[in-house]
Amino acid sequence: MTSPRITVYEKPTCTTCRKLHDLLVEAGVDFDRVNYFVEPLSKSQLQRLLKKAGLRPRDVLRAKAPQYKALGLADAKLNDARLLDLLLEHPDLLQRPIVERGDRAVLARPPERVRDIL
Repeated sequence: MTSPRITVYEKPTCTTCRKLHDLLVEAGVDFDRVNYFVEPLSKSQLQRLLKKAGLRPRDVLRAKAPQYKALGLADAKLNDARLLDLLLEHPDLLQRPIVERGDRAVLARPPERVRDIL
């Protein structure tokens, strides 16, 4: 029986994503790459990834992204549904890379966290 395929959701110009790529290549791991800026995630895909990783939308917000402050995302009153919509509208707000394998996913920050699902 073969293991489920690994998929990396990334932004190729991201330093952490490049480090993860190098780590996986050096380990001889075969994986698929999805640039979610070119192939945007659907709402159901993002919900599924977050559920598999045991994360909520607020857990994957990039607080240093310019839109974070501009959109007032520090406001604790913003619910998960609204944050999810904003993550889809503004993909740069999503922390990356997210690695999926079968029924598990992990936010690979730092990249070595990918070992949790290898």
